[in-house]
Amino acid sequence: MYRYDKYDQAIVDARVEEFRDQARRRLAGQMTDDQFKPLRLKNGLYLQLHAYMLRVAIPYGTLNSRQMRMLAHIARKYDRGYGHFTTRQNIQYNWIKLEEAADILAELATVEMHAIQTSGESIRNLSSDQYAGAAADEILDPRPWAELLRQATTFHPEFSYLPRKFKIAVTAADEDRAAIRLHDIGLKLVRNEAGELGFEVYIGGGMGRTPFVAPLIRPFLPADNLFSYLEAALRVWNRGGRRDNIHKQRIKILVHDLGQEEFTRQVEEEWQHILRNNSDVPRAEVDRIAAYFAPPPFETGLPDTIDRSDPDFALWVDQNVKPHKAPGYAIVNISLKPVGGIPGDASAEQIDLMADLAERYSFDELRVTHAQNIVLPHVPKRELHALWTILDEAGLATPNLDLISDIIACPGLDYCSLANARSIPVAQKIATRFADLGRQRELGELKLKISGCINACGHHHAGHIGILGVDRKGTENYQLLLGGSGAEDASLGKITGPGFNEDGIVDAVERVTDRYLALREEGERFLDTYRRVGFEPFKEAIYG
Repeated sequence: MYRYDKYDQAIVDARVEEFRDQARRRLAGQMTDDQFKPLRLKNGLYLQLHAYMLRVAIPYGTLNSRQMRMLAHIARKYDRGYGHFTTRQNIQYNWIKLEEAADILAELATVEMHAIQTSGESIRNLSSDQYAGAAADEILDPRPWAELLRQATTFHPEFSYLPRKFKIAVTAADEDRAAIRLHDIGLKLVRNEAGELGFEVYIGGGMGRTPFVAPLIRPFLPADNLFSYLEAALRVWNRGGRRDNIHKQRIKILVHDLGQEEFTRQVEEEWQHILRNNSDVPRAEVDRIAAYFAPPPFETGLPDTIDRSDPDFALWVDQNVKPHKAPGYAIVNISLKPVGGIPGDASAEQIDLMADLAERYSFDELRVTHAQNIVLPHVPKRELHALWTILDEAGLATPNLDLISDIIACPGLDYCSLANARSIPVAQKIATRFADLGRQRELGELKLKISGCINACGHHHAGHIGILGVDRKGTENYQLLLGGSGAEDASLGKITGPGFNEDGIVDAVERVTDRYLALREEGERFLDTYRRVGFEPFKEAIYG
C-alpha cells in the first residue's frame, strides 16, 4: 500500500492546522455557520441531527493495522465506542464535538490518514475492488492507478470547487465488485489485442434522484493517458454542466442531455487540446507509485486444501472465503452484518481485533468494502480455521456474504439530517425475519439495499431488492424496488408501486422472495429469475 513521503505528510499536517484555526474562529463566533460550512465539508465534517459527523477517507478501501487501530482509538476516545463503515469504503463517526474535530484530524495524520474530500463539492474518496491485488480474476492490481488519480486530483485547482460531488471507481476484473457503471467515472483496466494496457472508460453513471447506468464512452484508453482524459471529461462538465439546479449538477445529467455521441465528441476534442500540453503524469511517477503496491512475500509450497470436518467452519468458508491468485492463500470476508445488528457498524474492540488479525494473518493489510464489510486479503488457507475461531468468538463470523441478511443500509433518519425515514430498524427487522441461515442459503445470492432518502447512500437503485424511505405526509413510508444490480450486469431497480410502513415493507420483501422460490429454475439467482419472468408476477405477489 502507498506510504506518505515528507511532502504528503507536510500537506496533511498543514491542512490540520488550517482547519484548527477555522474551527477556533467558528467556536469563538468569529464566523457564521454558513461561512464555516464549506470549510468543514472540505475536511469531512457534517452537521447531522444530533451532533457533528466526521467521515474519514480510506483511499480505495486499503489500510494497515496501525491505521485500523487509530480508527478504534478515535471511536473510543471521541465517539461512543463504535464507527460506521460506509458504501464509499470510508468510516464515519456520528457523535463528534466540534471543539475536538481538529484533534481527531491531527491524530489521523500521525498514521497517514485524513478526512479530505470525503464531503463537499469535490472528487470523493476513490474506490476500487476490495479484492484488488489478491483477486484470482484480475489482470493487474488497479490500486496504483487509483492512487495516481487521488494524488493528481486532490488539490488540483480545476477540481477543487466542482458543481457537485464526483465519484470515481477503478477495477481490473471482469466481475465488477466496484460498481463502476454507477459512478460519475468508472474505469476498468484491460489489455487490447496487442497486449497494451489501457482502460475502458464509463462516464455518466450515478444514483440519487435521477439514476443512470454509465455508457461506455471509450472502449480503450492507453493507460499513460488516464489523467489527461479524466481532466478532459471534467473540463467538459465544468463548462457545460448545470449550475442553476442542485438536482441537475452532476455529469450524468450532462451526458444524458447531450447524448452519448455528442458528449464523447466534446471530451475527445478537449482531450486533444490537453495532449498538446503534455500534461499526463510522467511514467516515472506512475512507476514510483506502483512500487508501493508490490505483492507481499507470499510463501510457496503452502497446502491448498482446507479441513472441512467442522460443519460450521465449512459453511463459513463456502460463504465468506474467496479464491486468491496465490496458491495456498484465500481472501477472507468479515461480515459486519450480524442478525439484528446495524449494517456496517463495528465496536472499537472489534476494530482493534480486526487490526490484530490483519497483522497476524494477512500481511498487515485490511480492506473496507462498498458493501460495508471488512476483508483480510491474504490469508494462508492453513490458518483459516484458527482465524474463524477468533472471529466467531467476537461475533464477526456470520456466514452471510451476498445473502439477504448482508444488507447495505445508510444511517437514515436515526442520524442523518437529509433522511426522510429510518433505515436501520428496517434492516434489522428484515435480517431477523430471514435469520435462519438455511433459508438464506436457499434464497442464494440476493443483494438487498436500503436508503433513507433519494440521495441513495444505501444504493437502493442497485439492489436486487431495493428499499427507499420517503416522507408521506409526515409519515415514514418505504418504496420497494426490484431488479437492480451494481455488478457487470448493471441495471436500475424498478419501483413496484405504493409504499409500505415499516412492518409492511418487511412483509412485502418476504412475499417477493416466496414468489421467487416458486418461479425460479435450477441455478437461477433472484436477479436471473426476475429478468426472465419480468415485473408483473412479483407485483402480483406484493399487492395481490
